[in-house]
Order: sequence, then C-alpha cells, then structure tokens
Amino acid sequence: MTRQVALVAFPKGCVAMRVRDELGPLFEDEVFRSAFGVRGRPGVSPGQLVLVCVLQFVENLTDRQAAHATRARIDWKYLLGVELSDPGFDFTVLTGFRDRLLAHGLVEKVLDLLLQRLMELGLAAPGGRQRTDSTHVLSAVRDLNRLEFVGETLRAALEAIAVAAPAWLRTWMDPSWQERYRARVDAYRRPGAQEKRRVGAADRHRRIPPARGRHLRHGPGLAAGDPRRRNPLRAVWLQQFKRTVIDGVREVAWRGKDGLPPSRARITSPYDVDSRYAMKRGSGWDGYKVHLSETCNDPGEVGRPHVITTVLTTDATVGDAVVIEQIHDRLDDKGLLPSEHLLDSGYVSAELLLTSPVERGVEVIGPVRPNSTRQAVEAAGYGKTSFSIDWDARQATCPSGANSRYWSEGYDNNSRPAVRIRFATQTCAPCPARDQCTRSPQYGRQLTVRPQDQDILLERVRAEQATEDWKARYAARAGVEGTIHQAVATTGARRTRYTSLAKTRLSHIFMATAINLIRLDAWWNGSPLAPTRTSHLAALDLAT
Repeated sequence: MTRQVALVAFPKGCVAMRVRDELGPLFEDEVFRSAFGVRGRPGVSPGQLVLVCVLQFVENLTDRQAAHATRARIDWKYLLGVELSDPGFDFTVLTGFRDRLLAHGLVEKVLDLLLQRLMELGLAAPGGRQRTDSTHVLSAVRDLNRLEFVGETLRAALEAIAVAAPAWLRTWMDPSWQERYRARVDAYRRPGAQEKRRVGAADRHRRIPPARGRHLRHGPGLAAGDPRRRNPLRAVWLQQFKRTVIDGVREVAWRGKDGLPPSRARITSPYDVDSRYAMKRGSGWDGYKVHLSETCNDPGEVGRPHVITTVLTTDATVGDAVVIEQIHDRLDDKGLLPSEHLLDSGYVSAELLLTSPVERGVEVIGPVRPNSTRQAVEAAGYGKTSFSIDWDARQATCPSGANSRYWSEGYDNNSRPAVRIRFATQTCAPCPARDQCTRSPQYGRQLTVRPQDQDILLERVRAEQATEDWKARYAARAGVEGTIHQAVATTGARRTRYTSLAKTRLSHIFMATAINLIRLDAWWNGSPLAPTRTSHLAALDLAT
C-alpha cells in the first residue's frame, strides 16, 4: 500500500528530510529479501531498518535511542515513509537485522546502493582523484594484563558452561571456583608477590582435568560471553602456557615474551577473539584498523561533493601496503576507480607504482620511504648510489673497484621482491675505506636493492618528491585527515560498537554511508567546505 505523508517544512540541516526529497527511496526491500524467510507473519521492512541503522551513525545514537526516534521523530518517519501514528519496533530488532546482513553477505550492499544512486544523479563518477588513509579503532572490550586476561578467559568459559551444561559443571567444579569467578577478575584483589601470581595463573591450567577438556572444546553453545561463538579457552591456554619437565615431573609454566605467538595470531580478549594488539609510532592499541577512500576533486570544478567510495576494515596488525590491492579491487567492482590515487608512504611500494598505471590505469601519487641505511642517514660514507650495478652480469662494483661475489634474489621482510648483493669478506677486510662502507667485523658489505625496473623507479620518485610541483600535487591528500576526524567526532568511529571483525566491518559501512548523507545534505544546502584552520600564533606577522 502506498503511504501518503504531508510535506512539512523542516529546518536547514535536517538530513533525513533532504535525503528523502533529493534521493527518493534508497534501499528497496527486494535487495535484502534473501535475508528473510518467506513464511510467517510480515516483519519490519528491511529497507527501513537499513535507513535506521545508517541514521544511527548520522546522529551517533544507541539502538534504544534509534528505536525511540522511529516512534517519536517526524523527520525520521518522513524518511522511512511511515504514518505519523506508526508504533515503530523494539530496539532488539536492530541486533537481529545486523546478524541477518552478516549471515547473508549483504554488508557491502548498503554503501553500494547509495553510490549507485549518486552515480545515476551525476554526484559520483569514475576517474578523477581519490585519497585513502587509515586510522586505528579500539575494540569494545577492556584492556587486560596477562594475568587478568587468563583469569577472565577462564571465568568467561565457566560462565558459558553454566548456561550450556549446568548439571555437569555442578558436579565437576571446585566449590571455591564459584566464589572466585562469580564476578569479573578485576573485581577481586590479586596476590601481591609476582611469584604467587605466576603460580596462581599456572594453577588454573593445571586444575582442569584433561579428560574434561572435551566439554570446553565441544560443549553445546560454549563461548566466551557470546553463546553463538566458539570458546577461545583452548587457544588462549596454548598461547599463554607451556608444559615443561622438571626433575621428571611435568609442570605448567608461563611462556616468556619470546615464546608468545606474534601479535597477528595472539588473542587479546575472550570476548572479541578477532581483536589484535598493534603499535604505530610508539602508541599501542587493541582492536582494528579502518581504511577510508574518498573522492577529492575540487567541488567547484567538477560539480560534485566529496564522498566516501569504499571502506575496508582489518585487524590492527595488517599493514597498509597489504590492503591497497584489495581497495583497488573494490573500487573497480563499484565502477569508481580513480585516475589518480593519493596515498601516504605506508601504502606506496615500488611494485605498486610500477604496476598500477599499467594494470588498472591508476596513477599512484605518494612518497616512497627514504633510504634508511646508515650512510644515507648520516650523509657520510659510501651509500648505494656510490656503487655501480651491472644488472646483466648480476654484479656490483664498489667505489674502490672491487666486484661483488654473491647475488641472490628473494623477498624482504614484507614479502616484496628484493636482490641481495654481498661482497666477500676477503675483499673488504684489507680495504682502507672499510669504515666508510661497513662496520661488520666478520662480513663484507651487503646491498639490498629492488629488481632493476623497481630500483630505477624508486630513485626517480625520490628525486621527484623533493620538487615543489610534486608537493603541490600531493597536498590534496592531507584532506583525508579531516574525513577521519569527521568519522571519529560525528559517528564515534574511534571505538567500535560491536565485538568481532565482521560486525566492526558492518558498523564502518554504516558509518561511511552516514558520512556521505551528511555531506550530501551540506552540498544541497550550499554549505562550503570548512577552510584549513590557522591558529592565532601561526597567523602573527613577525616581520613587523
């Protein structure tokens, strides 16, 4: 049945009203029909639920607040196309709807449908310039030290077993555990001595009978805090503890720092097993990383606003250079590949600079990492440019005229192609210029270079990025920092609302769609882009 809603004048800045008037129906129910059954009573319109989820992020509302807005706010009712007397729905419907989107692979549809509509209206188009950057996202769990983490993992497992198999737990569990683990591990005072802490943590592992392990691994509905997910207890125990034999007796001991798995594999919370710990520029965090790509052409020249074209979410340990190909694949699938892509040095590699223009028609503009060798940093001694490389003969010649002995092709620590050239120890040992070349007392000089085509390109780009023309061209990339600020300040993107990588990725899709609607509303209202702010101190004219 077609609903008729009277037009009402709303104030400038009412996003919901402008979206309905300018874009019309955005999310048709038919697109999301596969996520719902065909039997039973009709549910809430999927298209309306998508709009509610997006408006949540436009105004940074909780599920309860969003459900209340569907009942109480006339602008939301207008956008949803419902009667003024519509009673709305319970807030728990939104949780189930998000689960359905995830289960049926409809996550990307939300942003894609908006972008398709914008392309139809001429507000988005392929080509032009885009820029991409990433920022850290904190997980929705508490940071724990190792002892707290182990204790809370065991408590979470016991809590789940108390729901799934209470009869078995009642007969097996030590009665003292009920008192110890009835509350969160940070609610009771831990032993003061370091050795007592270690013994207590190891005792948690020792007192679980091996014959009962199947209940923790295969019990019905076992999960740490979420009965729909598998319990990470076994994985945590293997990561945090090791078995040792002392005087013929098997003991359980903490793993040392060197014995822990790498951050990309180490679980940091029993309530979010996808969250990972990472560090960047001296700051560490538990959680994820989100990559935002947006158009950045001059709106006055192209007649289009800046819009987010794709969003990619990974765990915190994944490097920027690893995901750039995936970002390009997504832009290609959407039909929104740019002709110029502005990136920072974390994304840029010689291989990307070489292959992207040929394979995708995308010119990557970004600084390459500077030469970090001792000679380059100190601007003294013999750097790579002091050596002549004969690529055909697979040999390098040093400034003193000696030739290299070893030439090996392989990969560096980031799995990128690399060539290692090494001079023999007997060649470098008697050389009077040895101190200017290498400080190794045992080996000769070693050079690590990229394959020939990449090496030549890197040297050319390093020379270009020092010019004023290149700097002026690259300056537009800085605007993506404002987009990150908008995501954090407006939608609360600094901390994820949900646990798990999949749900965090879904929230970022809603976030990107919400930011696009906010920008479209400003575009239709004629609000100009905010100028770069200059402090009063920076604006002082010291010449006078």
